[in-house]
Amino acid sequence: MLRLQTLSAEAYVREVLPHSAPLWAGERSFEEYTAELRATAGSAWGRRRFRTLGLWVEDRLVASCKRYDRTLRCGERRFRAAGIGAVFTPPALRGRGYATALLGALLDAERAAGTALAYLFSDIGPRFYEHLGFAALPSRALTLRADALGGQRLAVEALGAGDAASMRRVFDALDARRPFAFARTPLEWERLRLRDASREHAGQPLRLGVRRARTLVAYVIGRRIPAADAFVLDEFAFARDEDAAAIAPLLRAAAGDLRKVTGWLPPAPARAALPRAAVRARRDAVAMAIPLAPAFRAAWRAALPRLRADGADPCWAADHI
Repeated sequence: MLRLQTLSAEAYVREVLPHSAPLWAGERSFEEYTAELRATAGSAWGRRRFRTLGLWVEDRLVASCKRYDRTLRCGERRFRAAGIGAVFTPPALRGRGYATALLGALLDAERAAGTALAYLFSDIGPRFYEHLGFAALPSRALTLRADALGGQRLAVEALGAGDAASMRRVFDALDARRPFAFARTPLEWERLRLRDASREHAGQPLRLGVRRARTLVAYVIGRRIPAADAFVLDEFAFARDEDAAAIAPLLRAAAGDLRKVTGWLPPAPARAALPRAAVRARRDAVAMAIPLAPAFRAAWRAALPRLRADGADPCWAADHI
């Protein structure tokens, strides 16, 4: 008999992480890998917005995943969204449909709870999730030559923890122009802080900003990866249209002696702040979503064609789970 239930952080560390570490620990030691999971689960964000789930057959754990609670803003309305990540079946149990059963049980539970939308970023290929009703959204990568970002000189400075409120203000000013976006609450900014502290992603985290009359008006967030000769962009924001001109010089400063800037294609209207870039479809971390609540389906049907036709991705790289 199959049953879906919440796993405590310690049970997840004990039952799942020893098996998933070869896939997702990266350069982290097992001790670092487990410590980050505990830190995430014990944070203010983790206690309210994060769960680990398992599918059991009698007394055996056969599949697991992570669940993230988000709010989706669609026009003037807000909807509850469930993010799904780290879908995992132990190697010895694969090919038996357990991951499908896990996701089916989770989606049924979300429908019953009134969740409007479930979303994920597929690392195993969209077709598996399309069979469950998920629709693929634009997921594209960009590459910019650093020397194509212009030679304009600005007074660029490194940003730290004391600049968090200013960064939130700048982000909110840009994000308000988007008709369809994940709400960035104070708890979500805590998630981003945890993400920056993680060694899951290679490179040296970097946050740079520009001020006018002591007020922050634009910033970029990303990671310098000398081995790839690249600055990997996670996110940027500017407060007003006239501040968009600061983004290219900020990226040039972030790249420094590195040859290129890479990352996800930013969502509109931020995309317009970048010069022409090489763009290609992503083969991993493809954004996918499925509407669940009847009250949300009309809004989703109206938004989906625009999302697919837009010249930008619907999510920031920082939204990846």
